[in-house]
Amino acid sequence: MMQVTRNEAVVLETERLSLRKLNLEDAGFIFELLNEPAFVRFIGDRGIKTLEDARAYLIRGPLASYERFGFGSWLVQLKASGKALGMCGLLKRETLADIDIGYAFLERFWLKGYAGEAAAAVKTYGMQVLGIKRLVGIVDPDNVGSIRVLEKIGLKYERLIRLNGEDKDLKLFAVEG
Repeated sequence: MMQVTRNEAVVLETERLSLRKLNLEDAGFIFELLNEPAFVRFIGDRGIKTLEDARAYLIRGPLASYERFGFGSWLVQLKASGKALGMCGLLKRETLADIDIGYAFLERFWLKGYAGEAAAAVKTYGMQVLGIKRLVGIVDPDNVGSIRVLEKIGLKYERLIRLNGEDKDLKLFAVEG
């Protein structure tokens, strides 16, 4: 069950997880996550080679998104320990008409239900709290785990798309509320 919280940094909580706004102190975690082989393979190389690159990514990406849209990628942590597992949130990409649900987790936390739990809470938050009518997810066709997460939270495959500047087709999933 998703719970919206009043703490400014914490956006929402689930049974096991807390999702909060990222900040510059998360640069070390972002550096680790964005350089994992699976992230580079399925999402792409973001060119994060130093902690300074990670801070710049945070400023240009999540922090700018919070300011511009009021949402973005949030840090996913275990409520019990505060251990960072990944990020999950809502993204407004210039190349997509709809708001996109996105997530990435450190590989050592895969297959524990965390991505599905976080993504379900973010979907509910986006549709019920923010009033988003249509939510999409884009995924590398080879990323079977992420496809399963999108299907589990109720998104249905629609078509293949190619984002501007990309050289690979992605699967587009969607749900309307």
